[in-house]
Amino acid sequence: MLLQSKFRIAAALIAALAAVPVIGGLAAAQDYPARAITIIVPFTAGGPNDVAARVYADGLRRHFGSSATIVIENRAGGAGIPGTEAALQGDHDGYTLLMGGIAPLTLIPPVQKVRYNTEKDFAPLGLMWRSPQVFAVHPGTGVKSVAEFVAKAKANPGKLTIGSAGLGTVTHLANELFRREAKVDFTHVPYKSTANSLNDLLGGHIDAIFGDVALVNPQAQAGKLIALAVTGANRSPLMPDLATTAEVGFPAVQTEVWYGALISAKAPAPIIARLQAATLAVQNDPATQKMLRQHGVVLGEPGAQAFATFIRQEIERWTPIVTTIKMQ
Repeated sequence: MLLQSKFRIAAALIAALAAVPVIGGLAAAQDYPARAITIIVPFTAGGPNDVAARVYADGLRRHFGSSATIVIENRAGGAGIPGTEAALQGDHDGYTLLMGGIAPLTLIPPVQKVRYNTEKDFAPLGLMWRSPQVFAVHPGTGVKSVAEFVAKAKANPGKLTIGSAGLGTVTHLANELFRREAKVDFTHVPYKSTANSLNDLLGGHIDAIFGDVALVNPQAQAGKLIALAVTGANRSPLMPDLATTAEVGFPAVQTEVWYGALISAKAPAPIIARLQAATLAVQNDPATQKMLRQHGVVLGEPGAQAFATFIRQEIERWTPIVTTIKMQ
């Protein structure tokens, strides 16, 4: 009897100790956020990834209250890999978030060693941004259509230059899909961001880019660039008169940039749940939706589970493609 009693006491102690993290996590979630939240942006300031993070941060402030402190931390370089890895460092206490994107989460891991597993190491909070790209050229090329660009590239193999946001990024993917589908040769020029490649295009240092519609549209409207096609499945609401790549004969050249909020899967479960609920509220916030539409963003299905499903679909879609074309 004494032995059984000791076993019961030991079991009760083990159960009590196991409950401590859960109770602590619930208490922490109730007080969340008790200090500053950091959102890591793995690209440069001013680009769409950065804009998505700032729109998201504004939405969180409206949800949590004006007293909530949210800091944007830009960690650019390496096609977003270092910044993405940084989001998994530290205490996993729920105060470091990531505005992750298509390149570091789905395009690069199949072809390059990274120190994380997208689906195992991150807990999705919500998709915040989906936007097509625009294939645009400098007026000095004398090109006014995709067909003319293809003809010029074939007449001058390897001489035309197309910039990207870096090796392994979705802009690089668009380059390589176009190279394969149009059967042309050109020189790929990688930069640290689309903003950097756009600046060089405006300066006439490169001939073309596949750039985010929100960045390219103002320059095209001002006549500083010539937009040739949009890479979405449908025309962009920002540029409704611009044909899609499918409409001009290259349906396989269909890409879009996307960004969403994630957190370390090791963060306390109650805090993850609280952030998922907060993110859903931000996604459904009319003020957030209005701001995103101004940037030509296509609003995806809200909710953490929808984002998790979307990531899985993107991995399944792009892995067989990036492993068969030049992405490094």
